[in-house]
Amino acid sequence: MNNDLELLERLAGNTPKIENVEMIEITSPDEVMENEDNLPEELSLLPLRNTVLFPGIVIPVTVTRSKAIRLVKKAYRGDRTLGIVSQLRQTKEEPTEDDVYKIGTIGNILKMIVLPDGNVTIIVQGRRRFNIREFVRTTPYLVAAVDYIPDSFPGARRKESKALIESLKETATKILNLNPEIPRDAQTAISNIDSPIFLTHFLSSNLNIGIAEKQLLLETYDGKEQAHKLLEHLLKEVELLEIKKDIQSKASSDIDQQQREYYLRQQIKVLQEELGMDSPDQEVEKLRMKGAKKKWPHEINEHFNKELNKIMRMNSMAPEYGVALSYAELLVDLPWGEVSQDNFNLKRAKKILDNDHYGLKKVKERIIEYLAVLKLRSDMKAPILCLYGPPGVGKTSLGKSIAKALGREYVRMALGGLHDEAEIRGHRKTYIGAMPGKVIQNINKAKTANPVFVLDEIDKIARDHRGDPSSALLEVLDPEQNNAFKDNYLEVDFDLSKVLFIATANSLDTIQPALRDRMEIIELTGYTVEEKVEIAKRHLLPKQLKEHGLTSKDLKINKQALIKIVEGYTRESGVRSLEQKIGSVVRKVAKSIAMEEEYPHSMTPADIEELLGISHFDKDLYEGNELAGVVTGLAWTPVGGDILFIETNLSRGKGNLTLSGQLGDVMKESAMTALSYLKANAADLEIDYKIFQHYDLHIHVPQGAVPKDGPSAGITILTSMASIYTQRKIKKNLAMTGEITLRGKVLPVGGIKEKILAAKRAKIKEIILCYRNQKDVEEIGEEYTNGLTFHYVDMVQDVLEIALLKKKVDNPIRFELPEEKK
Repeated sequence: MNNDLELLERLAGNTPKIENVEMIEITSPDEVMENEDNLPEELSLLPLRNTVLFPGIVIPVTVTRSKAIRLVKKAYRGDRTLGIVSQLRQTKEEPTEDDVYKIGTIGNILKMIVLPDGNVTIIVQGRRRFNIREFVRTTPYLVAAVDYIPDSFPGARRKESKALIESLKETATKILNLNPEIPRDAQTAISNIDSPIFLTHFLSSNLNIGIAEKQLLLETYDGKEQAHKLLEHLLKEVELLEIKKDIQSKASSDIDQQQREYYLRQQIKVLQEELGMDSPDQEVEKLRMKGAKKKWPHEINEHFNKELNKIMRMNSMAPEYGVALSYAELLVDLPWGEVSQDNFNLKRAKKILDNDHYGLKKVKERIIEYLAVLKLRSDMKAPILCLYGPPGVGKTSLGKSIAKALGREYVRMALGGLHDEAEIRGHRKTYIGAMPGKVIQNINKAKTANPVFVLDEIDKIARDHRGDPSSALLEVLDPEQNNAFKDNYLEVDFDLSKVLFIATANSLDTIQPALRDRMEIIELTGYTVEEKVEIAKRHLLPKQLKEHGLTSKDLKINKQALIKIVEGYTRESGVRSLEQKIGSVVRKVAKSIAMEEEYPHSMTPADIEELLGISHFDKDLYEGNELAGVVTGLAWTPVGGDILFIETNLSRGKGNLTLSGQLGDVMKESAMTALSYLKANAADLEIDYKIFQHYDLHIHVPQGAVPKDGPSAGITILTSMASIYTQRKIKKNLAMTGEITLRGKVLPVGGIKEKILAAKRAKIKEIILCYRNQKDVEEIGEEYTNGLTFHYVDMVQDVLEIALLKKKVDNPIRFELPEEKK
């Protein structure tokens, strides 16, 4: 918009109208450039951000900087002379001598207008170019000593120069004809310019090029050379306008709905910018600036910028635009190599683990070992830990404590019922509604590449026609592969090797063998009564009081009352039911407080029974040994250890075997194996072999609604059969577990700690185990085995010798057997 004052509004189109301004007397361009009188040796400089002033040209300038406003007002009151220079860099701060070009134009202020907002607009006319010799002052504004540069146009009357001037006018006229936005009067104005020097300055000032290129034209002292450079720019402009016109002419015959939408989108874009909203281009640029700050691999950076370039070519209203933008946002948001600092204070970590979890000695030792190695090596592949045990023992909450001890972020992914492998690996971007897998989603949520990542209920992953999610986890949980995990949506490798994965499981049987092989199994067994009481005091009761708006002053539960809750109202390995029962007590107290009723502030066992009702479970589950064929066995279940009773009965018949109580195939096979062993060794046990032929045997395991399976009831079933066939009593307060073979060997079984805890809850005094299970007992702390006597056996004969008493039961069966025919 730098034009002769008469053409300012018409040529620029966007120059605001200035009303109530008196007529300004402008010196003709030739007079300005010829008059060299009264040119000061020192000039106060006014730097302009986006404007280059040429000699003879009149331009409006709006001044907003406070120092520049003072300078302009001072100059206007004085000789109205300023040195106009362009800025090298567009900075908001006050420019220094290093921020301006050294070639500028001296200008006369023709008019000054003070705007309502305090800013000042001046009309200034260029006079002569100058070269800054040196800076005299820099405060409060720049003042420089200058040398003036005379204008020259060698051989202006020669044919060659005249042809050059005519070429400039013709090319400028072509531009005017190709650009309908420029008023037609401009062509007349250009044709009336006679001075070749002013013509080059006038066209240079109005040329559609950058500030740096205009400055080069200003710094070209030879008018003829300046005209040649100017002509090159004008010809390029003509070429661009002709191409544009050609494209428009081709497209004008086929304006369809898509083009209409494009113009509407452009209008929306302008409106968004006016309202301060981000346009699509601005969104992409923000992402590009964000990506420039990321410290990610070079190949990821290239991929990211390639995606941004693709987005720039897209229609912002197309459905795929949003998908591509979301993908780019995910790429730049992911924590590529951004890790949190681990806390290697092992004593602090141990204290945190001890405070958050009572017991769990082996697990805590393993975590401290991991921290110790990490501290010594500074870097190691994160192990894949699998916390295996019954519900309610603190597997999931242990993950939070580990994250707290390490100083890492904590994320959790529930795998229960997961049946689609795309939940792990993500969907391909070609699918509608595609999204990354939950692994990448949670890493993005954590904002670090080394969180503690809990894979909850890994044993409950489902399988169906959509794929096998457990197989998809193989890559995630393999320390040798997960440094280059590839999500289908992400399409590029992501490093998971620094993530500390912690899986939880109630059972190992349903975990795929290959997946199980990649994890370090750490077993969490159930708690003793003493441990449960301690956990209730330290954690469960304070938590429930806080959740229900009470304090320790409102309610206290003594140790005996807690034991009453544990033994009378819960029957589990963990403490989940215990927490529920404590919560029930706290709620009843909260109700009494709210209703201003009397209640016991310190709970006793009697108070507990009054609040919770009659005990759900008997304190002593052992049923005695008065009947033959009733033997106490020990079993492992997903919710911890339990005791079970094997009952057998004989009735006259043809030697049939009946099994009941929802027994699985393995348990049925154990019963048949035990029966075969007894038949083969009947003489050693003083059993008449004819009993097997004339009496039917019925084996039953109570709680028939609950499915039961496994080989560990082998010796229990055999002992029950031996008792019923011999009518001998079973030793009191005795339980057993172990697998049998046809040869009479006793084999080891698992879940020893859970079974021992179940025996203690049932007040069992003696336990029979395979001698190869002795090492499992020795690994268990003394607090779990106190009060128990263990019998380690190798053969079935040893079991029967311990379990069967010589004394027969009261009212034994009198077997009626047919006499053998002689």
